[in-house]
Amino acid sequence: MKSKILVLSLMSLACFAAAADQKSDKKPAPKAPAAKAVAITIPSNAVEVAPYTYRSIDPQGKAWIYRQTPFGISRTEDKPASVDDTKKIQESRDQMIQSTTAVDQGDSIHFVRNSPFGRTEWLKKKTDLNEVEQAVWSREQSTHTNPESASKD
Repeated sequence: MKSKILVLSLMSLACFAAAADQKSDKKPAPKAPAAKAVAITIPSNAVEVAPYTYRSIDPQGKAWIYRQTPFGISRTEDKPASVDDTKKIQESRDQMIQSTTAVDQGDSIHFVRNSPFGRTEWLKKKTDLNEVEQAVWSREQSTHTNPESASKD
């Protein structure tokens, strides 16, 4: 029994040695030099449209959006939104307005919105309202000024 194990282990060792010799004879193929990435820079004719966001038109007439990110500058083509995208944005905005309530607190407004992730509350000054918050506040004011119309619904 011991002699069988010794013979099998010697045969395995011989196979591994032969395989190692064959691998060492092969030379690795030379690697092609990697193409150098061109660093994107913001053109001098770019106009800042938002913080860290610039818009520029190249000599071929294409409009590009440049954004400064923590990882460098990114560039995307400036395309107009499609009709489907505009419709989805409007539906999302309308849904946010319907699911949000507002309560007056002097010079500020307290907003509450229920979402699948839980209840969200925030306080905003009346002078700093965005478009959605302004629409919610207008809706709340109209329901409080016309209590008869609210009770008929």
